[in-house]
Amino acid sequence: MQKHWLLLTTLLSTQALAQVDLSGFARDMPGPRSQVLVLGSVHLSQLPKDFPRAALAPLIERLAAFKPDVIAIEAISGEDCDHALRHPALYADSVTPYCRDTDAAREATGMDVPTAIAHMHTLLKTWPAQPAPAQRRRLAAVFLAANDRASALVQWQQLPAGERKASPELAASLVAMLDKLAVSQNENYLVAAPLAARLGLARVHAMDDHSGDDVDVADEKAFGKAVEQAWNAAAAQAAPLRKQEEALSGGADLLPLYRHINRHEVQQVYSAVDFGAALKDPSPQQYGRMYVAGWETRNLRMAANIQSAFRERPGARVLTIVGATHKPWLERVLGMAQGVDIVDVQGILK
Repeated sequence: MQKHWLLLTTLLSTQALAQVDLSGFARDMPGPRSQVLVLGSVHLSQLPKDFPRAALAPLIERLAAFKPDVIAIEAISGEDCDHALRHPALYADSVTPYCRDTDAAREATGMDVPTAIAHMHTLLKTWPAQPAPAQRRRLAAVFLAANDRASALVQWQQLPAGERKASPELAASLVAMLDKLAVSQNENYLVAAPLAARLGLARVHAMDDHSGDDVDVADEKAFGKAVEQAWNAAAAQAAPLRKQEEALSGGADLLPLYRHINRHEVQQVYSAVDFGAALKDPSPQQYGRMYVAGWETRNLRMAANIQSAFRERPGARVLTIVGATHKPWLERVLGMAQGVDIVDVQGILK
């Protein structure tokens, strides 16, 4: 009897560990597969203030040749910011620091964020192929009220120069905001928005998420110290690569920099000295594991937001522009999605 019980227990354990094979489901799927390109980016805000904006032109040329239908950016959506602001006890330290004030846009349009988001979706459902300048200005104002600044800039930059002006649809205060955004040192405004405008897209898609990566620990100082010590112990491995990255950051053409930070071997080292090192943290509380769990939570939610941006567009060509350390996680998760292929970024940047 005991022998039979052990055999049954073994069989049940084996069955519990078995996983359903999902890999073949999309093999006979009609229609083209979705193509997802994840571009690891430096955060342009970290470059010198006087870096030449023209240095981004070769990069934008390569990305334009990919012809994305959807562009996703590392920004928090207006909807998620509105949610976070309603729950300050949960998100005051993690989400809201990345959200922008919408007071000026609310005053100019009369719309709070939820109202603007609803109106935005209504406009986009019937958005014409050749919108009039007044329609573009109106949609730009609505995007600003919806806390979607990069998409507002997409509309603004598709206007002829003479139509980039204050009007009944777009208050002078919002025109000043858009002019400032156009030169803001941020890849969302200097790469994603100009690229989307060049391709005639109506918008970009905010896909960032900080709602689950704010690790709740009693001793934040000890947590930070443990993770920093883990990084310092492994930092020498990445020193030559970081030195090369620094040299490329000062070039008149930033395309070589983007090729460098997106190389597989560079991504491997950077991931190892950050997250791999953190997992070796010897603290009794295992702070390093908490840090990595928060990082993975963020990337899982980012990947979900990216997929939701093209779920109604099967076969779309999708570009995601994100901080370079996110690239391996997003490619891994999105690569498991049904009907999705991950595009080799080096083939695009060559």
